[in-house]
Amino acid sequence: MATDSNISVLIIDDEVDMCDMLSHVLGREGFTIYTAHDGNTGLEVFNKESPSVVILDLRMPGMNGMDVLKQIKHTSSETPVIIITAYGEIQSAVEAIKHGAYNYFNKPFDNEEVVVTVEKAIEERAMRQEIRMLKTQLSFVMPLYEQMGNSAEIVKVNESVKCVAPTNFTVVIYGETGSGKELIAQSIHNRSPRCDKPFVVVDCGSIPETLIESELFGFEKGAFTGADQKKAGQFEIASGGTLFLDEIGNLPKSMQGKLLRVLQERRIRRLGSNKEIDVDVRVVVAGNERLEYLIESGHFRMDLYQRLNEFCIEIPPLRRRKDDIVFLCKRFLDITNKELNKNVRGITKETLEMLLTYNWPGNVRELKNVIRRAVLLASEVIEPKHLLIKIQEQKQQASPATGQIASTANRDADHTVSLDLDINNGKDFSLRNAVARCVEHAEKKLITEALKRTGGNKSQAARILKIDYKTMHYKVKNYGIKIQTTTEITEKSPTEDS
Repeated sequence: MATDSNISVLIIDDEVDMCDMLSHVLGREGFTIYTAHDGNTGLEVFNKESPSVVILDLRMPGMNGMDVLKQIKHTSSETPVIIITAYGEIQSAVEAIKHGAYNYFNKPFDNEEVVVTVEKAIEERAMRQEIRMLKTQLSFVMPLYEQMGNSAEIVKVNESVKCVAPTNFTVVIYGETGSGKELIAQSIHNRSPRCDKPFVVVDCGSIPETLIESELFGFEKGAFTGADQKKAGQFEIASGGTLFLDEIGNLPKSMQGKLLRVLQERRIRRLGSNKEIDVDVRVVVAGNERLEYLIESGHFRMDLYQRLNEFCIEIPPLRRRKDDIVFLCKRFLDITNKELNKNVRGITKETLEMLLTYNWPGNVRELKNVIRRAVLLASEVIEPKHLLIKIQEQKQQASPATGQIASTANRDADHTVSLDLDINNGKDFSLRNAVARCVEHAEKKLITEALKRTGGNKSQAARILKIDYKTMHYKVKNYGIKIQTTTEITEKSPTEDS
């Protein structure tokens, strides 16, 4: 195998003689060689040099080889790790392979065996990278409308993606739950010059406030209780590629300033460290609520919004593009037929009418799940009985409830405006502040009323209000809405103890 000097091998072994011998054997084959004599140093070299292959001894003082392997695979799952093991330790090598190691060889080993194993690892890595590139090229061939619909609205979204993808613009994507925000972000990445680098997804709404900083920026060993070893954050993992921050509106206010600083300086600092690390990452964010509204209610920083809002894409909900429902039904039908090895021919007219009149609060994701279940249950064609959702009943039930709740909120909002004007009496009055207080008051009333009508069930209340569960959970906590029993739901000041 003709080697390229750009192909590098990192040897991690506490035995200096072993490192020297492997360096000699592989160096004469044309590989660039790096060595380290303990696990921590090995990880530092790995993070700095990004070697093509790692040769790792399992038995080392300090951080053992198994822990080093796990860290390497967490940081770069594609990097092949070859294990060195002594005679009689085959079980440890097998365990290492279960954790992602490529292969192993025993001490003492044959020099030719080492070279062949390393060359095969490099060839297989190159093959995986080529397959990934081919998939990326296929994603160029398949425009978004093939995956989300063929309506004028989706064609417009596709044009926006094609326009912004080749740039380094930060992009804000708005869309309801299930509308395809991550798909849009992935498409932006796939069409960009960064397409061969990582695409990393972080759901800002699912990570506790106490952990979000360490998740994004990483931490050093001993930075906090339980930090037994250092860990790279998502910014480092996404280096060179794209970091997708979903539900950015749920990012705690305490983290927003830190994120702004990283976006401006392009450097991060792990928890427990004074060292700054340069990061080259494109950031794409998404949310189901416009950030302008969160700014008005005091939940989002204006300066961070201005830094993020270089380009905006809004995905229309499925209920506003009925033409896509027919297209997507056929597409999901074909895909599920192949998956289940079935031959469901189509959808009856009555069934299609039901699908077209439904409001689709879960958007494309909900439609996909409905069709998949229907194909599973149907024999020849999909009929209303196969939908497993009482579409007409749901629509009739949801609208009055939502309308009654909205009416309650409207009455309270009107009262709030009058109250604000009366209290301020023209002194230090700000329309922005008055509107923000009005919005906050109306939101609290809407959510409280929805929770009362659902007996305190946050999932059902979220469905009525057409928001996702994470947003509901966040707002209940933020507004201090106390849920004690199914019949006792009260508001309290956010400053009170929860």
